[in-house]
Amino acid sequence: MLKFTLDSSGYKVIEASNAEEGMRLAEESQPDLILLDWMLPGISGVTMAKTLRQKSFGKTIPIIMLTARGEEEAQVQGFESGADDYVVKPFSPRALTARIKALLRRQTDDSSQSSDQIIAGRMRLDTVSHRFYIDDAEVKVGPTEFKLILFFLSHSNRVFTRSQLLDQVWGVNVVVEERTVDVHIRRLRKILEPLGVSNYIQTIRGSGYRFSVVEG
Repeated sequence: MLKFTLDSSGYKVIEASNAEEGMRLAEESQPDLILLDWMLPGISGVTMAKTLRQKSFGKTIPIIMLTARGEEEAQVQGFESGADDYVVKPFSPRALTARIKALLRRQTDDSSQSSDQIIAGRMRLDTVSHRFYIDDAEVKVGPTEFKLILFFLSHSNRVFTRSQLLDQVWGVNVVVEERTVDVHIRRLRKILEPLGVSNYIQTIRGSGYRFSVVEG
C-alpha cells in the first residue's frame, strides 16, 4: 500500500523485507530517505537505525520511523536511535507522504539563504552544499542536527525555548514532544564534544538553549 502511494506521488521506492537486506540496499542505492519499521523480523528497526548512523553512507540519510508504539518513552528511544521523524500507526498514507515531503524539503529550503557561508567561532556551515565544518574539516551530521546548527548559527546569543525550537526547526505542523529537542541536542553535543566545541550550545535552566561562541 505504501509503495503504491509513494509510486503514485512520483517517488522511486526500493523495498526490503528485513534489516540486513535494508542495510545492503541503503549502501548500494544511497536513498534520499528511509522509511523504517520498528518491528522487523530479526534485527529491529531501532537497531538498524543505530547501525546506519555509524556507517559513513548512513550518517546523513533522513530516517522516518514507523511504529505502533506511541508512548513518549518509545518515541524518545526512536529519536535516540537516529530517527529524524516518528510516525505512529495507524496513519493515513497521505499524512505520511506529507511528512516525507516536509523532511526532504527541510534539507533543501536553506539554499535560499542570502549568504552561502555562515561562520561562528570554529564552525562554518555551507547552506548550498549542506556541509558543516569545524576548523575546515567536514563533520557529518544528520538532517535534523544540520537544521539545528543552521538555526543556532543564524540566531546566536539568544535563548530559545524548546517550543520555539520545535516550531523553527521541525515546523509548526509537526506534532512531536518537546523532549525531542533534548534528544537531538544531546546527539549534536555528542558529535561536537570530541572536537571541543560542544560548549557552544548552552542549556539555560528553566528557559531552553542558547548558541554562543565560547573559546577554550
